[in-house]
Amino acid sequence: MMPSIKSIQTNASTKKEEEFRTYNNTDTSERVIQHYKDMRTHQTVEFYKRMEDKFTFDNGAYRRLMTIEEAFKELENYIDASDPDMDLPNLLHLLQTAEGIRKADHPDWLQLVGLLHDVGKIMFLWGDGADGLDGLSPEGKQWALGGDTFVLGCSIPNDAVVFPEFNELNPNMSNPKYNTEYGMYEANCGLDELKFAWGHDEYMYRMLVANNCSIPREGLDMIRYHSAYPWHDKGAYRHLMKPDDLERKKWIQLFNKFDLYTKDGNNELRGEKMKEQLWPYYLGLLEKYGLGGKLKW
Repeated sequence: MMPSIKSIQTNASTKKEEEFRTYNNTDTSERVIQHYKDMRTHQTVEFYKRMEDKFTFDNGAYRRLMTIEEAFKELENYIDASDPDMDLPNLLHLLQTAEGIRKADHPDWLQLVGLLHDVGKIMFLWGDGADGLDGLSPEGKQWALGGDTFVLGCSIPNDAVVFPEFNELNPNMSNPKYNTEYGMYEANCGLDELKFAWGHDEYMYRMLVANNCSIPREGLDMIRYHSAYPWHDKGAYRHLMKPDDLERKKWIQLFNKFDLYTKDGNNELRGEKMKEQLWPYYLGLLEKYGLGGKLKW
């Protein structure tokens, strides 16, 4: 049974809920606006296929063997260029999300999802700015690492994406194969048939599956679709959904309350606190769900 969204308790924050995710040409930083312009320009069906090949796990392929702890060290200074709410390293956001879920007494697998949901940004280790994979600086091109994802291969809904004025920049929108309501998809084909803009969500989902983790389907959905705001927040793509996709959406909406509202620049959880108090607990969860030791990345 899905926990009640009303039961959520998050870390204290100085911001009100309505002050999160503010996207407009007046209040949003130039960095974030440019990120979405680049994302809308370069995220195409063809790009997705290229990244799918680049980051494949087929036939035992991988790029590096690392523990989750080693991946965290690589992400220590990573700052998300698409985030309008916090200019702090992503590692702090992961800890705050996980601890918010833990304090709300949700299942331990959900806590682990909070800890892992953005770790797919580790892709920057194997890419560069030309492919939107420059995570070495918050000013780097990160349009294939983070940001709200939209479905590729069909028309981009103007009423469901941020900065819809950039939709016309997408090359697929001048291709009759892709620029209609259904595009390359069949009616009610289902969530898992859709190709959302390539990013950390899809990569991390594939990485977890490739490593045979035992996080339940609901948790894997949270990781794979938490950036799909046009779908889970704005209600787009109903014509492509199967009946059970609505129930799956509810779990993602539950998770996203924590993903958004636990961000707090005054709640420092790294350093000695992480090492002595937090990491031993989460290490146990990693072992429990089959993610201990060296993993394929």
